[in-house]
Amino acid sequence: MDSFSAKNRDTIIEQMSKSSFDVLIIGGGITGAGIALDATTRGLKVALIEMQDFASGTSGRSTKLIHGGLRYLKQLEFKLVAEVGKEREIIHHIAPHLTKPEHMLLPIVQNGSLGKFSARIGMWFYEWLAGVKKSELHKILSVEETLDAEPLLRKDNLLGGIVFYEYRTDDARLTIEVLKEAVSRGALAINYTKAIEFIYTNEKIVGVKVIDQLTNKAYEIKASYVINATGPWVDDIDDLEKKHEAHKLHITKGVHIVIDAKKLPIKQSVYFDTHDKRMIFIIPRDEKTYIGTTDTFYEGDLVSPKITTDDKNYLLKCVNDYFPSAKLSLTDIESGWAGLRPLINKPGKGPSEISRKDEVFIFDSGLIMIAGGKLTGYRKMAQRVVDIVAKKYASHEKINLADCTTDKIQLSGGKIDSKLGFSSFIKSKTTQGLTLGLSITESEKLISRYGSNIDELYTIIEKLKEERSELPITLRAQLIYAIEKEMCVTPSDFFIRRTALLYFDIAIVKKYKAELSLYIKNILLWNDELKSKWDDELEKIIADLGLDI
Repeated sequence: MDSFSAKNRDTIIEQMSKSSFDVLIIGGGITGAGIALDATTRGLKVALIEMQDFASGTSGRSTKLIHGGLRYLKQLEFKLVAEVGKEREIIHHIAPHLTKPEHMLLPIVQNGSLGKFSARIGMWFYEWLAGVKKSELHKILSVEETLDAEPLLRKDNLLGGIVFYEYRTDDARLTIEVLKEAVSRGALAINYTKAIEFIYTNEKIVGVKVIDQLTNKAYEIKASYVINATGPWVDDIDDLEKKHEAHKLHITKGVHIVIDAKKLPIKQSVYFDTHDKRMIFIIPRDEKTYIGTTDTFYEGDLVSPKITTDDKNYLLKCVNDYFPSAKLSLTDIESGWAGLRPLINKPGKGPSEISRKDEVFIFDSGLIMIAGGKLTGYRKMAQRVVDIVAKKYASHEKINLADCTTDKIQLSGGKIDSKLGFSSFIKSKTTQGLTLGLSITESEKLISRYGSNIDELYTIIEKLKEERSELPITLRAQLIYAIEKEMCVTPSDFFIRRTALLYFDIAIVKKYKAELSLYIKNILLWNDELKSKWDDELEKIIADLGLDI
């Protein structure tokens, strides 16, 4: 049985309800996925549930960078910078298909938050803390060199620039690849499953009552330890205990917008000061460019935070200040996303001042909760949580678990010979794609998305050659793979978290959404009511982008 196939949900549910686990993780974002992999590789029996789709919260709505957190030096977060800087290189090694090195230009401007000298000192200190390798050390640019690197920059206040490296990623796919690796090693994971009640024995949590949101059937999952890794929802899960604990989080909202690359044809990513002393990224990706992020306190719906006109205007103003010739307007926005940051509550601090550090809480009931943190630091966050579980096993059960080894485990899709290198791997597999009738661009996009799993996609494409469909063969192959290997259930799962097409090629989504929905219905044997539900969900997500300006 394929343990991560949407076709096998009933079997997975049966296994979860009839088994007893060492660890049950609530939350299918990057933190929960990381905990599942770490715990499984240490020999624990692990289950994970997610009330929506995997990576549907914060983990699929970030700036999509594996980065060292240069800006956290301003907050004197030295330990955080050092940790995530080193983690950046580890993630690049274990998931080479999802970590693309990117030149990042930091313009130095008059009255900016960084002068030329302070920026250089800060960059040296950052690279020393983060352990940046020699080939990726920064370079100082003159005004002329900065304008040569980025001719569209505003010129009248420019003092120079710095070029450094960060790694661009696909945050949702990284989460899913971590989960796939955990499942391949024995973990069970399921989406659309909501925790509704804790189960107690002698005032200690021994399991969770859950409800399958596709069938509305409730069942129980028993576990020795329950971990709350639900990001913005940690306080909601905490509230299930009804102990009236003070809420641990301050939620802030971050918005990104997407435009066609032709509207702002920059040569590389840019990281720059804003008029209100924050920092903004502009990042090219394929034929699009995305811009973000905002940082504002948030108290609305956690499931579907909206992009407001104020959010859009703020980002457009920031970009137009630095790139006045672009003259971007609301009508240039093609797509975007709003994500929520689950930050540790620090009264009296502004949104951008609150630390991005994670924190672990252990309750009298035995519940373990982790909150805060960054995408790049997911593996160390997971290690800290599983270390706590390991200490409990050593103390209570006299069982010594193995140490964390996830820094050496190549993730699903990342199993590429380091001697060969990812560039050579792409070249080899692109040639293979051409023999299947794919274009170079089609092949390269698939390889970058699926890495060492590309052969499975190619096998599906070969089988589909004789099938007649309105859907392009690459879209059908990815959909079949997503359903059978990545527990994709709905069109939104596919267009957002499995492929990011809703963000970076929304025209494809609009063109093929009806045919794709019908294709899924035939595979998963939906009834008409369920099809209408998922179709309406996707339509609402598109409408909430507010693009009909």
